[in-house]
Amino acid sequence: MTADDSIETVVLVSGGIDSAACAAMYANNGGSTTGVFVDYGHPAAIEEFASAEKVCAALGIPLLKTSFSTDRITGPGEIVGRNALLIWSAVFASGIKKGVIAIGVHAGTTYYDCSSTFITRMDNMLAESTNGLVRISAPFVNASKSEVFSYLQRSKVEASLTYSCESGSKEPCGICASCQDRTKLGLR
Repeated sequence: MTADDSIETVVLVSGGIDSAACAAMYANNGGSTTGVFVDYGHPAAIEEFASAEKVCAALGIPLLKTSFSTDRITGPGEIVGRNALLIWSAVFASGIKKGVIAIGVHAGTTYYDCSSTFITRMDNMLAESTNGLVRISAPFVNASKSEVFSYLQRSKVEASLTYSCESGSKEPCGICASCQDRTKLGLR
């Protein structure tokens, strides 16, 4: 699906490079675009939300925030089921009736919930649950991290507005996988 005036687009915005690029793609295509940030009890929630606000402000789109709390998320690495939780949270938080839930996953990770198989299965489940009125879009699911970053650089969002560190510290730790990805792209 593409963004147009007849459908609503709800973009999951975490404040990182991938979600910023995804939000830019839809905001730049016109139509009704809204960002959703999900605080799921993760250590980086405060810093990520601050960046999500900056990204959405730069794009001129509203940002909704919803929360799901748990004390079980304590360290870096894969959080099994995270993207499924985020997608369904975006559906509930936005109240979307017809349109697209967009997520900025890319092929540069081994996490199952970033794979095209996962996206297809979630899209089928969401389509069945909404009589085909709400679908999932993952425009970068087959792209590398560097391709996502390249797209972001061509958009109107500065990479300096983004935040990607699993520790949640004000200054990025430089150690976690997200920080390592930023280092490979020449970012801090």
